[in-house]
Amino acid sequence: MGSPAWQTGLTRRRFLVIAGTALGSVHLVPSGVIGAPGRPGAGRRFTVAHIGTGGMGNTHLQNMLAFQSEGKVRIAAVCDVDDNRLLAATETAGAGVVPYRDYRYIVERKDIDAVVIATPDHWHAVQTVHACETGKHVYVEKPASVTVREGQAMVAAARRYNVAVQVGAQARTAKGGWHTCRAIRNGIVGRVHKVSCWHYANPTDDHPVPDGPPPPDLDWDLWLGPLPWRPYNRRYLPAHFRWLMESGGGQIRDRGAHQFSTILWCMNADRQTSFTVEAKGRAPTRGLWDCPIDMDVVYQFKNPDWTLEWGQPGNKVGKTEFGNVFWGENGHLVLEWEGGYRPANPEAIHFKLPPGGTEVYRTDEYADFNMNHKADWFKAIREGHHRPAVDIEIGHRTATLCNLGNLAYILGRKLVWDGDKQQVVGDAQANRLLGRPQRYPYVL
Repeated sequence: MGSPAWQTGLTRRRFLVIAGTALGSVHLVPSGVIGAPGRPGAGRRFTVAHIGTGGMGNTHLQNMLAFQSEGKVRIAAVCDVDDNRLLAATETAGAGVVPYRDYRYIVERKDIDAVVIATPDHWHAVQTVHACETGKHVYVEKPASVTVREGQAMVAAARRYNVAVQVGAQARTAKGGWHTCRAIRNGIVGRVHKVSCWHYANPTDDHPVPDGPPPPDLDWDLWLGPLPWRPYNRRYLPAHFRWLMESGGGQIRDRGAHQFSTILWCMNADRQTSFTVEAKGRAPTRGLWDCPIDMDVVYQFKNPDWTLEWGQPGNKVGKTEFGNVFWGENGHLVLEWEGGYRPANPEAIHFKLPPGGTEVYRTDEYADFNMNHKADWFKAIREGHHRPAVDIEIGHRTATLCNLGNLAYILGRKLVWDGDKQQVVGDAQANRLLGRPQRYPYVL
């Protein structure tokens, strides 16, 4: 991490003052008060801020530093509810970058063009909508949302305020995903009738610990945000939020958001939004974590007809920890992982486009697929006439698959999803569970 900030010219007391710990003084600006900053021209760099700087958030910060060295962006601010992470991010970002503990200071700044959101999943929707309302373009980590209604609000905000919102499912701008999509759409295995996923199980909380006081460097209330208040327990975070339905949703909402995004792209099914879903799983018997250990989910699509299967662990056809298989009338094609961190299979890489074949969207500006995905976002911001590769509507539709898979497991019955009306057909209880109350003031 390097020398502590207070040893490099920034005292800890001054750091905490700058980071904005007085929550009572912060008020969200009503929609429409702050106008959109406009689309930066080709020669002007973006001013960006980072909200959430641990884990993947640090990767995003490193990417932006590389863009900053190329003169494409200026990093203005970093934000995290954990002072240790915030200190590290401030030092990494360098001189002139202002640290904040509360993201609301950032969305109120008129000089910031765009934000990168890498907070826990339960924060994605609220922070994205508030950023859109103040005219900021958004790069938000997957999954887009933890409820269907949150995803709808995100899409509506992006459209109303005319901002580019890119979801961090990077395979659609990575070589592995591109090779596979190109091959599948051009008939490498003929018509695909089924896509099956395999993935290792969710962990179990085998060593539960009692509730206790939060660490002094963590703002526990801000970490919870829109979730109901509850006492601190170290089995909730930092990464453990993934194993609770209300904040993470397990592997299907995490990696499923990656894999399903790639599969929908390869199947040209972004607009095939209606389906049925059935799920079963093995629930944990102890501890705080409530996501099913094993889980099998089956989605049935019509016109064209095909099946999507989530297997946890499923049938491991490939060699790596997770992936999926496209089953066609003329064989099958494996994609390890989701097409981002792993290359496509050789037969997809060496596939020759047939006469009259269809090319698919590709951006190849950077060798690093994380950089490439952000470059695609920048292009959408600058040009304004096209949406990014994983526009928020695509991210929302993908998260809907994940969220409804979990809902079918919770309810223990088959759900029939009407994608046009975005509701479950003939199931009032399921429709009530498409959204949930949020804790004031962290609300949409």
